Amino acid sequence: MPRFFQPSLTALLLSASLACAQHTLHVGPDQPFVRLEAALAAAATGDTILVHPLPENRPYAATALSIKTPRLTIRAATFPATRISLTGTGFDYSGSGSVPRAIIQFNPGADNCTVEGFEFSGAHNASHNGAGLRINQANHITIRSCTIHDNDMGIMSNGNNTPTSALDQRIEYCHIYHNGSDADPGQNHNLYLGGTSAILTGCEVHSSTTGHNVKSRAHSTRIEYCYIHDSASREFDLVDAAGDTDTPASDVVILGCIISKKSPDMSGNRAVIHFGQDGGHDHTGTLYIVNSTIITPYVSPVVTLSAPGTRLSMMNTLISDGDSGQHHQVLLDSRDEKKTLEALAASANGTTNAHRGDFIFPLAGVLLQHKIEFANSAAGDFRIVSPPEPLLKLGSPISKLMLPAAPGQPEIHSGTPFLQYKHPQSTAPRSDADAPCLGACEPSQ
Repeated sequence: MPRFFQPSLTALLLSASLACAQHTLHVGPDQPFVRLEAALAAAATGDTILVHPLPENRPYAATALSIKTPRLTIRAATFPATRISLTGTGFDYSGSGSVPRAIIQFNPGADNCTVEGFEFSGAHNASHNGAGLRINQANHITIRSCTIHDNDMGIMSNGNNTPTSALDQRIEYCHIYHNGSDADPGQNHNLYLGGTSAILTGCEVHSSTTGHNVKSRAHSTRIEYCYIHDSASREFDLVDAAGDTDTPASDVVILGCIISKKSPDMSGNRAVIHFGQDGGHDHTGTLYIVNSTIITPYVSPVVTLSAPGTRLSMMNTLISDGDSGQHHQVLLDSRDEKKTLEALAASANGTTNAHRGDFIFPLAGVLLQHKIEFANSAAGDFRIVSPPEPLLKLGSPISKLMLPAAPGQPEIHSGTPFLQYKHPQSTAPRSDADAPCLGACEPSQ
């Protein structure tokens, strides 16, 4: 009888592993691929596209990647020493056919992809929503350590109004600024997010051209250890979308953030945070503001609630007028004319916060009697110098507060490292003592 070879289980697994081997595709001068588009066309699931610099670090012009392949990594070969520039100059990001609306766009099916170490600029189209990057219904996308500026939109994302679309968007250690369009003022933003869940960590977002620094219609938005400042309009516009925010637990968490409106002559909306609606749908959730530092010289509200289902919970947060001498500032208000002061009060709670004594609608905490001096606010250092005694050892331990986790992320449990923003676009450890200092940063020693 003929003998038949029967491969072992080990051999079968090795064969399958080799068949699914991950490859690195090199792009650049004297590399197998000259353009990123050609490398993307050749890439398979799990591959890495490694981009090498052009001579004199010239930008890769008119880059347009429409990605459908999962588990791709696109990384700058020079990072972290330098970021490689991808520019949209000369290209129309129309969204027509297979043309993306962004320099890099992640489409349905392109789950678990990562982009790291690039500079994105110059993305425009006739609709004024050409973006540096766009997450179009893809899940578990990570955008890390990128600079994104001078596009119609910095980062844009959207889902399909189901709980498993645009899930777990991660934007980490990015510098995002000067995005917008004067041709469509107020409709373009540094970040315009939608879908199921988005998380910003260790980012600096500032100086939107005409719109907001962070606009989100996502079901769950989490902004942690970020520096958000000097928007052309509100710093945060956290509004509604049918199927996403009108479902239970449509929460927003702002944790350990520095939020500053320092510009004395801004022309847009001078409020700091809007949580609610602008499209007529409910926003059924709570805005948590925890261990943050908020600086505003304006009378306009720090927080506006504008949907029936919105609530506010503020803890361990420091609110300063930036030594502007502004009196009778408003901490909380509502755009709902039917909401009485009693109903507004029932929608908000606060513990161990600090602000001036003449704030309108104050939340429980410490009334500031002393000038707050920061170490070097011009350089992004908001550690308090010689903090007044009432700010020390007063805060509630963050590890004991069970903040809601974003869908697609593990629950936040006691023992989770407590961080603070470190300029530029980084984080550093922070003590979570039994009674930490109020605000976003440890005091300056």
